[in-house]
Amino acid sequence: MKTWVLFDWGDTLMQVFPRYAGKMKDWPQVAEIPGARKALHALHGHVGIALATNAADSEETDIRQALERVDLNAFIKHVFCFRTLGVKKSTPAFFESVRERLHVSADHLVMVGDDFQEDVEAARAAGLWAVWFNARTSENAAGERYTTIHHLEALPAVLLGWGLLPKH
Repeated sequence: MKTWVLFDWGDTLMQVFPRYAGKMKDWPQVAEIPGARKALHALHGHVGIALATNAADSEETDIRQALERVDLNAFIKHVFCFRTLGVKKSTPAFFESVRERLHVSADHLVMVGDDFQEDVEAARAAGLWAVWFNARTSENAAGERYTTIHHLEALPAVLLGWGLLPKH
C-alpha cells in the first residue's frame, strides 16, 4: 500500500507573516519554509504528497494559488482543508475523512506539522504516524509512531527508518 505524507501548510511548507491578513494567495509577500522544496523533491514519486490544513480563510484553489507563487503546487496531489472537509484538523474526524478519500489505512499516513497538539497529537489519536517539525526550538519529542525534526530535509530519513519510504 502506498504511503501518503500530509503536510501542514502555514509554518510547515510556507511561512506565515503575521502582519498580513486574509488569504495567503493575496499577500504582498509569500515564502516557502527553508528546505521545503528539497524535502518535497526527495519524496515526490515515492510517496503520495498532500496538504492538510486548518486554514479558515482559504479554499483549495486559494491554497494552490499561494503554493504556485513559490513553485510548490506541482508536488501536492491533494489539498485537505477545513472549508472542504467541514471539520478541524484537531479532531480524529478530519484524519478519518482524509484516510477515506485517499483509500489508505492509518498505518500508511504520516502527518508533518509545526503544531504539536494539532499536527502530532491529533494525528496520533487517529492512528497516524506523526512528525513534529520544530524549527523554533531545540526541543525534541519522540515516542511510539512520532518523532521530531528541526529541518524538513530530515524527513526522508525518518520515513525510511519507519519503513514508509521505499529505498531508491
